[in-house]
Amino acid sequence: MKRSQSSDPLPASQESKFPDIVKLAALERQVFDFLGYQWAPILANFLHIIIVILGLFGTIQYRPRYIVVYAIWTAIWVTWNIFIICFYLEVGGLSKDSELLTFNISRHQSWWSENGPGCVRKEASMSGIKGLDSHSYVSVIGCALEYRYIEVMHSSFQILIALVGFVYACYVVSVFTEEEDSFDFIGGFDPFPLYHVNEKPTNLLFKQTYLPA
Repeated sequence: MKRSQSSDPLPASQESKFPDIVKLAALERQVFDFLGYQWAPILANFLHIIIVILGLFGTIQYRPRYIVVYAIWTAIWVTWNIFIICFYLEVGGLSKDSELLTFNISRHQSWWSENGPGCVRKEASMSGIKGLDSHSYVSVIGCALEYRYIEVMHSSFQILIALVGFVYACYVVSVFTEEEDSFDFIGGFDPFPLYHVNEKPTNLLFKQTYLPA
Protein backbone atom coordinates (compact mmCIF):
# COMPACT_ATOMS: atom_id res chain seq x y z
CA MET A 1 0.00 0.00 0.00
CA LYS A 2 1.41 3.36 -0.99
CA ARG A 3 0.83 6.56 0.88
CA SER A 4 1.56 10.06 -0.15
CA GLN A 5 3.95 12.15 1.90
CA SER A 6 1.12 14.42 2.98
CA SER A 7 -0.65 11.48 4.66
CA ASP A 8 2.05 10.98 7.29
CA PRO A 9 -0.01 10.43 10.49
CA LEU A 10 2.74 11.18 13.00
CA PRO A 11 4.82 14.31 13.39
CA ALA A 12 8.53 13.79 12.78
CA SER A 13 9.33 14.79 16.36
CA GLN A 14 7.10 12.01 17.73
CA GLU A 15 8.60 9.44 15.37
CA SER A 16 12.18 10.17 16.41
CA LYS A 17 12.39 11.36 20.03
CA PHE A 18 10.80 8.53 21.97
CA PRO A 19 12.38 5.66 19.96
CA ASP A 20 15.76 7.35 20.46
CA ILE A 21 15.20 7.42 24.22
CA VAL A 22 14.30 3.71 24.19
CA LYS A 23 17.40 2.82 22.17
CA LEU A 24 19.73 4.88 24.35
CA ALA A 25 18.30 3.36 27.53
CA ALA A 26 18.72 -0.16 26.13
CA LEU A 27 22.30 0.50 25.02
CA GLU A 28 23.20 2.06 28.37
CA ARG A 29 21.86 -1.00 30.18
CA GLN A 30 23.75 -3.32 27.84
CA VAL A 31 27.07 -1.53 28.38
CA PHE A 32 26.98 -1.81 32.17
CA ASP A 33 25.83 -5.44 32.05
CA PHE A 34 28.76 -6.20 29.73
CA LEU A 35 31.15 -4.56 32.17
CA GLY A 36 29.79 -6.75 34.95
CA TYR A 37 29.76 -9.97 32.87
CA GLN A 38 26.07 -10.47 33.61
CA TRP A 39 25.35 -12.96 30.83
CA ALA A 40 21.60 -13.43 31.36
CA PRO A 41 20.89 -9.66 31.27
CA ILE A 42 23.24 -9.32 28.28
CA LEU A 43 21.18 -11.80 26.26
CA ALA A 44 17.92 -10.19 27.37
CA ASN A 45 19.20 -6.72 26.47
CA PHE A 46 20.38 -7.94 23.07
CA LEU A 47 16.93 -9.32 22.28
CA HIS A 48 15.36 -6.12 23.59
CA ILE A 49 17.48 -3.99 21.25
CA ILE A 50 16.45 -6.14 18.27
CA ILE A 51 12.74 -5.77 19.12
CA VAL A 52 13.14 -2.01 19.60
CA ILE A 53 14.75 -1.72 16.16
CA LEU A 54 11.93 -3.85 14.72
CA GLY A 55 9.33 -1.58 16.28
CA LEU A 56 11.11 1.51 14.97
CA PHE A 57 11.22 -0.03 11.50
CA GLY A 58 7.50 -0.74 11.70
CA THR A 59 6.83 2.88 12.67
CA ILE A 60 8.85 4.30 9.79
CA GLN A 61 7.67 1.80 7.16
CA TYR A 62 4.00 1.69 8.24
CA ARG A 63 4.09 -1.96 9.39
CA PRO A 64 1.57 -2.28 12.24
CA ARG A 65 2.42 -5.96 12.77
CA TYR A 66 5.97 -5.10 13.77
CA ILE A 67 4.68 -2.51 16.21
CA VAL A 68 2.30 -5.10 17.70
CA VAL A 69 5.29 -7.41 18.23
CA TYR A 70 7.03 -4.60 20.11
CA ALA A 71 3.91 -3.99 22.22
CA ILE A 72 3.78 -7.68 23.19
CA TRP A 73 7.49 -7.64 23.97
CA THR A 74 7.06 -4.72 26.38
CA ALA A 75 4.97 -6.99 28.62
CA ILE A 76 7.78 -9.57 28.63
CA TRP A 77 10.35 -6.85 29.24
CA VAL A 78 8.41 -5.51 32.22
CA THR A 79 8.23 -9.04 33.67
CA TRP A 80 11.98 -9.51 33.24
CA ASN A 81 12.80 -6.23 34.98
CA ILE A 82 10.45 -7.08 37.84
CA PHE A 83 12.44 -10.30 38.24
CA ILE A 84 15.70 -8.30 38.31
CA ILE A 85 14.26 -6.04 41.02
CA CYS A 86 13.21 -9.07 43.08
CA PHE A 87 16.65 -10.62 42.54
CA TYR A 88 18.58 -7.66 43.92
CA LEU A 89 16.10 -7.04 46.73
CA GLU A 90 16.25 -10.76 47.57
CA VAL A 91 12.51 -11.29 47.33
CA GLY A 92 11.04 -14.79 47.21
CA GLY A 93 14.17 -16.65 48.24
CA LEU A 94 16.38 -15.02 45.60
CA SER A 95 19.89 -13.93 46.56
CA LYS A 96 21.86 -11.11 44.95
CA ASP A 97 25.05 -13.01 45.77
CA SER A 98 24.07 -16.04 43.71
CA GLU A 99 25.48 -16.79 40.26
CA LEU A 100 22.07 -16.96 38.62
CA LEU A 101 22.64 -14.01 36.28
CA THR A 102 26.00 -15.36 35.14
CA PHE A 103 24.67 -18.88 34.42
CA ASN A 104 27.05 -20.19 37.13
CA ILE A 105 29.95 -19.53 34.76
CA SER A 106 31.68 -16.96 36.95
CA ARG A 107 31.33 -15.23 40.30
CA HIS A 108 31.09 -11.75 38.84
CA GLN A 109 28.59 -9.32 40.29
CA SER A 110 27.13 -6.09 39.04
CA TRP A 111 29.67 -3.56 37.76
CA TRP A 112 28.20 -1.08 40.22
CA SER A 113 29.26 -3.25 43.18
CA GLU A 114 32.83 -1.91 42.84
CA ASN A 115 32.30 1.23 40.78
CA GLY A 116 29.27 2.84 42.36
CA PRO A 117 29.20 6.50 43.44
CA GLY A 118 31.78 7.07 46.19
CA CYS A 119 33.06 3.48 46.18
CA VAL A 120 36.73 2.91 46.96
CA ARG A 121 38.21 -0.41 45.86
CA LYS A 122 41.04 -1.85 47.96
CA GLU A 123 43.05 -4.99 47.38
CA ALA A 124 44.87 -6.90 50.10
CA SER A 125 47.30 -9.68 49.28
CA MET A 126 46.70 -13.15 50.71
CA SER A 127 50.33 -14.20 50.83
CA GLY A 128 49.99 -15.57 54.34
CA ILE A 129 47.46 -18.19 53.28
CA LYS A 130 48.82 -21.37 51.74
CA GLY A 131 47.75 -21.92 48.16
CA LEU A 132 46.42 -18.38 47.76
CA ASP A 133 49.70 -16.51 47.35
CA SER A 134 48.75 -15.26 43.88
CA HIS A 135 45.28 -14.14 44.97
CA SER A 136 44.16 -10.92 46.58
CA TYR A 137 41.21 -9.95 48.71
CA VAL A 138 39.12 -7.11 47.30
CA SER A 139 37.10 -4.89 49.58
CA VAL A 140 34.86 -1.99 48.61
CA ILE A 141 34.16 0.79 51.08
CA GLY A 142 32.65 4.25 51.13
CA CYS A 143 29.81 3.62 48.66
CA ALA A 144 27.25 6.40 48.79
CA LEU A 145 24.58 4.03 47.46
CA GLU A 146 24.55 0.26 47.56
CA TYR A 147 24.85 -1.29 44.13
CA ARG A 148 21.65 -3.30 44.37
CA TYR A 149 19.63 -0.10 44.66
CA ILE A 150 21.31 1.25 41.53
CA GLU A 151 20.27 -1.92 39.69
CA VAL A 152 16.74 -1.55 41.06
CA MET A 153 16.59 2.03 39.77
CA HIS A 154 17.84 0.88 36.37
CA SER A 155 15.14 -1.77 36.15
CA SER A 156 12.46 0.63 37.39
CA PHE A 157 13.43 3.10 34.68
CA GLN A 158 13.21 0.32 32.08
CA ILE A 159 9.73 -0.58 33.32
CA LEU A 160 8.63 3.05 33.04
CA ILE A 161 9.94 3.31 29.48
CA ALA A 162 8.30 -0.01 28.56
CA LEU A 163 4.91 1.15 29.85
CA VAL A 164 5.18 4.42 27.92
CA GLY A 165 6.34 2.43 24.89
CA PHE A 166 3.30 0.18 25.11
CA VAL A 167 0.96 3.18 25.11
CA TYR A 168 2.92 4.76 22.26
CA ALA A 169 2.79 1.54 20.22
CA CYS A 170 -0.98 1.24 20.72
CA TYR A 171 -1.40 4.85 19.62
CA VAL A 172 0.68 4.35 16.47
CA VAL A 173 -1.19 1.16 15.54
CA SER A 174 -4.55 2.90 16.01
CA VAL A 175 -3.43 5.81 13.82
CA PHE A 176 -2.23 3.46 11.08
CA THR A 177 -5.46 1.45 11.28
CA GLU A 178 -7.63 4.56 10.98
CA GLU A 179 -5.57 5.75 8.03
CA GLU A 180 -5.91 2.39 6.27
CA ASP A 181 -9.68 2.44 6.79
CA SER A 182 -10.01 5.96 5.40
CA PHE A 183 -7.67 5.12 2.52
CA ASP A 184 -9.81 2.10 1.66
CA PHE A 185 -13.02 4.14 1.97
CA ILE A 186 -12.00 6.65 -0.69
CA GLY A 187 -11.12 3.88 -3.11
CA GLY A 188 -7.44 3.43 -2.43
CA PHE A 189 -7.68 -0.30 -3.05
CA ASP A 190 -10.14 -0.10 -5.94
CA PRO A 191 -8.41 -1.26 -9.13
CA PHE A 192 -10.88 0.80 -11.17
CA PRO A 193 -11.21 4.57 -11.18
CA LEU A 194 -13.58 6.11 -8.66
CA TYR A 195 -15.71 7.59 -11.37
CA HIS A 196 -15.93 4.97 -14.06
CA VAL A 197 -18.07 5.81 -17.04
CA ASN A 198 -19.28 2.78 -18.87
CA GLU A 199 -19.76 3.99 -22.37
CA LYS A 200 -21.83 1.78 -24.60
CA PRO A 201 -21.24 1.83 -28.34
CA THR A 202 -24.01 3.43 -30.24
CA ASN A 203 -24.99 2.78 -33.81
CA LEU A 204 -26.55 6.17 -34.31
CA LEU A 205 -23.52 7.35 -36.23
CA PHE A 206 -23.81 4.40 -38.55
CA LYS A 207 -27.46 4.88 -39.39
CA GLN A 208 -28.22 6.37 -42.73
CA THR A 209 -30.49 9.30 -42.79
CA TYR A 210 -33.05 9.22 -45.52
CA LEU A 211 -34.45 12.54 -46.52
CA PRO A 212 -37.77 12.76 -48.41
CA ALA A 213 -37.38 13.46 -52.11
